[in-house]
Amino acid sequence: MIGRESSWLFSRRLDLLVFGGSALMSLALLAIGPRHGEAPEWAWIAGVLLVDVAHVWSTTFRTYFDRAELRARPLLYTITPLAAFAIALALYETGTMLFWRCLAYLAVFHFVRQQYGWVALYRARAGERDAIGYWIDTITIYATTLYPLLWWHAHLPRRFAWFLANDFAAIPSMLATIAAPLYWLILATYFARSIARGFPNPGKDLVVATTAICWYAGIIVFDSDYAFLVTNVFIHGIPYLALVYTYQRDRGRMFVGPLVFLAIIWLFAFAEEGLWDRALWNERAWLFGAWSIANAERWLVPLLAVPQIAHYVLDGFIWRRRHFDRK
Repeated sequence: MIGRESSWLFSRRLDLLVFGGSALMSLALLAIGPRHGEAPEWAWIAGVLLVDVAHVWSTTFRTYFDRAELRARPLLYTITPLAAFAIALALYETGTMLFWRCLAYLAVFHFVRQQYGWVALYRARAGERDAIGYWIDTITIYATTLYPLLWWHAHLPRRFAWFLANDFAAIPSMLATIAAPLYWLILATYFARSIARGFPNPGKDLVVATTAICWYAGIIVFDSDYAFLVTNVFIHGIPYLALVYTYQRDRGRMFVGPLVFLAIIWLFAFAEEGLWDRALWNERAWLFGAWSIANAERWLVPLLAVPQIAHYVLDGFIWRRRHFDRK
């Protein structure tokens, strides 16, 4: 039987910090910030620039900056950005709203799958292979994300959006009403089983609990850009940054320390967001300068979407249960 200490994904202390700590920070920011308004600039810098966009760029350390990985799958790492640009360009040429809606749903899929991924990795770490547990865990973690999303779609318009207003399609509100009791039953079943078994995999329980709390609060309880931001990006991006760094470090493939790692991805994030702002948004001249990029939106927007799309696609290839299995 696998010992409880060995069931942690990184280590007990680091797991509690990146999963529990990021959730506590999200809820603390929710308590002290403007829960019913737009996200202030400091929240955008902390959440979007330094975590959300930065975690996208951290994938490069697991892929393009890893010579062994790059040699192992050169076709994947060549085709993915090229295909991402071609598809993004075609969508943008077809219609800007189509482009943003497709990108929004791709991002949603990625965010949902990442939470499932954490649960799958914890199951691997603890050596859990029972079919009943698999289905309970899978249904529960998907419920923690899909029910708030279903509720969101059923209560449009909201005062916040994933990327742009109207990037989600409305559905009948009745669907959320029907799904609500099933959602609570699923959560109750999961935690009743975990309690009855003596919390054999506390890291997995932590991911399920924090996902349920943050997604429910940020999407259903509050109706604000700020609330959605602080409950969405920190629990998504911070654990991912820890995963990339520790995974590469433990295999002798991380060639910089943690501060330099952060500095590099923050520099990439700043450059990307600066181009977005100067080419399209024109909202933060105070941060990125007053210069502008004229007549380049048609090709620059699809190009700037490439890191994000590539991150979504490559994540499906670079993280596998077998990398974390306890034999």
